[in-house]
Amino acid sequence: MNKQRYLLIVISIIGISILAYVLFALFKPIELKEPIKVGILHSLTGTMAANEKNLVNATLFAIDQINKEDGILGKKIHPIVADGQSDPAIFAQEAERLITQEKVLVIFGCWTSSSRKAVKEVVEKYNNLLFYPVEYEGLEESKNIIYTGSPPSQQIIPGTIWAYKNLGQRFFLVGSDYIFPRAAHEIIKKVVSMLKGEIVGEEYIPLGSSDVEPVVKKIIAANPTVIINTINGDTNARFIKQLRAQGISPEKIPSMFFSVSEPDFANFQLTGMAGDYATWGYFQSIGTSTNRAFVKKFRKKYGDTQLIGDPMETAYFGVYLWAQTVQEIQSTEIKMLQNALKNQKYNAPAGVVYIDNENNHTWKTIRIGKVSYNKQFTTVWDSKKPVRPVPYPPLKTKNEWLEFVNKI
Repeated sequence: MNKQRYLLIVISIIGISILAYVLFALFKPIELKEPIKVGILHSLTGTMAANEKNLVNATLFAIDQINKEDGILGKKIHPIVADGQSDPAIFAQEAERLITQEKVLVIFGCWTSSSRKAVKEVVEKYNNLLFYPVEYEGLEESKNIIYTGSPPSQQIIPGTIWAYKNLGQRFFLVGSDYIFPRAAHEIIKKVVSMLKGEIVGEEYIPLGSSDVEPVVKKIIAANPTVIINTINGDTNARFIKQLRAQGISPEKIPSMFFSVSEPDFANFQLTGMAGDYATWGYFQSIGTSTNRAFVKKFRKKYGDTQLIGDPMETAYFGVYLWAQTVQEIQSTEIKMLQNALKNQKYNAPAGVVYIDNENNHTWKTIRIGKVSYNKQFTTVWDSKKPVRPVPYPPLKTKNEWLEFVNKI
């Protein structure tokens, strides 16, 4: 073989190889492309696990639905689930591990405000993103957090005003002993004072505690017309049982709940609540075609008896808000995402939601529901349109609120 012929064969082989490589890069199957890693950080163990496992399922469900629709940027989303163990310190450690070792591009998670505040420091340090799906006390903003849960303007304040107008003017406040109930009670007291109502008692119960009888006795002695309940977790079952044992029924003294949604009926075996009330953005009983389709698909995956509550719905649509933004800008770069997420809209099961362009909280429709005997809520009031999220209620200055929350 002469040199010219040999050189021609070598050049041909190289050309074919380059062409094959280019064609493979352009047309290789999605499955062979590097997936987009996201973190899911919730308590799988500890006192908050019963609540947070439902949010893990809701987040995974959204990811599964998006992946069935070809993912984003031509790639599948790969979720990495981490256990915060109901401990803020563990939440911070796991957030750092997810970002630095697992290389996730976003974290979906947290329930308690103490866990969120721990993760806030981490995502701000590494300029990552956290989507936070739970109702909370407000009094916070961060360019690294998208708050899909309700701040005070979307739950605590409208729920208290409605209770004053429809249930009575003498309030007894009872909550778990941590940030959210203490801050919520401060806001409630300001609202009730402006309405010329009366706070006749205020008590706190440690998370997970069964020592509820002393508080019930104080409620009986105070004789309120409405109980505002910010208790979290299984303490609610013991508290409600003790109320009923002492003759306090919803007909006699109704409760307005700010932390109990549909899954809690099953998680904590809550009974005797028919006639009580709750304030949320989402109820499973919403009769729109979008919500009915959502409930049907969710129950097909997780069982016909699965109950769906507000934090689950917000966890679900948070994934979609993030995914459609990534698809829209064709990038997962954080700074681009932070800008593009402003005013981002999504037709969620509860209705259209969109992210406020100033404070990273979510506009949403607000509803007040009455507990029915079938462990669902019948909507008795709704805002008709999305309500502006206001993390710092204009009952104090922003600096006064920050000073207050830092002392809790």
